[in-house]
Amino acid sequence: MPDDEFPKKAPPATRPLWAAGGSFFVALGTLGIILPLLPTVVFYLLAAWCFSKSHPHLADKLYTHKHYGPHLVAWRDRRAISRKGKVSALLGMSGSVPFTYLVVGYPAVIIPVVVLVVAGPWIWLRPE
Repeated sequence: MPDDEFPKKAPPATRPLWAAGGSFFVALGTLGIILPLLPTVVFYLLAAWCFSKSHPHLADKLYTHKHYGPHLVAWRDRRAISRKGKVSALLGMSGSVPFTYLVVGYPAVIIPVVVLVVAGPWIWLRPE
């Protein structure tokens, strides 16, 4: 595990902040299980990164989780996204374009279009 990707423990004074960030992202990721447009794995990745700086054993719990662990490990080790994850992300981003247009209208619809045009190819080109 390279040090620049998964830093060593933070100084003791900042560990509570990193732990709070990890807990916050776990909560958001857990909400993503219920709310379809809220990403779960992305928030769990952020939580694992925060926990790796404060309490590595909590990061290990995320990496060994039965359902989400393989996705987290694939990203950590190979920067890989599963085909299902890619399709879900692109469908979610694509669906946000007409939704934004209908709810907010122009010019706000430009934001999800730009995100889709910039992030879509990047996501699709990640290894699987």
